Amino acid sequence: MELDRPVILSAQRLGKRLALGDEQLSILTGIDLEIKAGDSVALVGASGSGKTTLLGLLAGLDTPTEGTVYFAGQPFSSESEDRRAALRAEGIAFVFQNFQLLGALTALENVMIPLELAGRETPEALARSYLERVGLGDRARHTPRQLSGGEQQRVALARAFAAQPKLLFADEPTGNLDQATGQRIADLLFELNAEAETTLVLVTHDPALAARCDRALRVEAGQLHPEQDSTS
Repeated sequence: MELDRPVILSAQRLGKRLALGDEQLSILTGIDLEIKAGDSVALVGASGSGKTTLLGLLAGLDTPTEGTVYFAGQPFSSESEDRRAALRAEGIAFVFQNFQLLGALTALENVMIPLELAGRETPEALARSYLERVGLGDRARHTPRQLSGGEQQRVALARAFAAQPKLLFADEPTGNLDQATGQRIADLLFELNAEAETTLVLVTHDPALAARCDRALRVEAGQLHPEQDSTS
């Protein structure tokens, strides 16, 4: 069965440069990557190594200077911004370090947003079920300012998984949390991910978090180094 899993995300000779005065600053160079459906992959590296830039390119939030990103077999990176947004709405979700919740909305309303945008039936019932799943059923009417950091990240997890994405990008999801809370969030992330069989791409500088993925790839000086077995 392992061989039957399709490639859901890939990159070929991906590069990113930024203009710096009269010069070009190379952020990423010659990135080749292939991720199969159901994989969990950690992108690790020091601050400034280019791992978050790589995540942005893979997710279609930014466009490469050269090379191509493919999502579900489609040349994702060469699509228009509107088309990339539509493809993300159909099958991609995010969990960010800073939670990215809308402060004027309740926890329930935050979880409902992607469901309503996708035209899902009974979005409120589905959102409530996922808030219950992350242990926040009794906080549905609370706004982000009434929630702790860990609770806000649980809302973000509920929002991500309620959309039932094919692919989940998590950028330092425990980075703004204390160690104990971060551990609980990591446990919940991997538990939900395993249940949903979602493909996970996780950016982290935490080796313990990376070790929970199927494999870890190191981004260093803008290049992707050979895959490492995260269990070794």
